[in-house]
Amino acid sequence: MPSNAEKLYSLISEDTDKKNKLFQIALTNPKSALDKICQIGEENNLKVSKEEVIEYLSTLDDLPTKLWLIKVRGGL
Repeated sequence: MPSNAEKLYSLISEDTDKKNKLFQIALTNPKSALDKICQIGEENNLKVSKEEVIEYLSTLDDLPTKLWLIKVRGGL
């Protein structure tokens, strides 16, 4: 059974507008983008913690996502 983080990722991935807005936020403030992801989850009854989002995203084989996660964790 998919986790809420996985369901939320699918939901955001399918919505070009949401995905683009998150990308714009992530460029300037990666941690704020993480907060926004959790907020979108709550709005869609898919409650997730920041840690759950980070954990799920770290399983993806996607270089831009991995670089963003490094920034969220305080690197780069």
